[in-house]
Parts: sequence; structure tokens; C-alpha cells
Amino acid sequence: MIPTSQPITQLLMDWSNGDQAALDKLLPLVIAELRPLARRYMRRENRGHTLQTSALVNEAYLRRAARTWLYRMLKDEARREI
Repeated sequence: MIPTSQPITQLLMDWSNGDQAALDKLLPLVIAELRPLARRYMRRENRGHTLQTSALVNEAYLRRAARTWLYRMLKDEARREI
């Protein structure tokens, strides 16, 4: 079954504290949780669509990562201005 969110939360905290190895452990766990969600969403779509489950997972993850990265950049910039 899919891992619980506790290891994911801990890895996210470790990564945000600078542990780059946590990211290597985090990605497979996040993808494992996103794939079943994507499959369920894809089953509800019209048969003629061209988006695949893997593409949906990648797109969702990249969008989330981009938001997180932008947030951190803005936060760091605000700290420098203080």
C-alpha cells in the first residue's frame, strides 16, 4: 500500500533544512502517492484525451515544486530586505 504521510512530512522538513539526500528519498514516495490519484482522475476523462497518467503526475509535481521554489525565493528576498 501507499506509505503514510508521516515519512513524507519528515523528509520535507529535512529537505527544507538543507538535507539534499532527503529529496532523493522524497521523490519516489510522492510519486507513489500521486500515481493512484492520477489514475482515478484519468478514468473519469473522455476516452479521446491524449494525456497519460505519468504526464499528469509529472505536471502536478512540477507545478507544486515551482510554487514552492518561488515562495522560498520571495521569502529569502524579504528576509534580505529586513
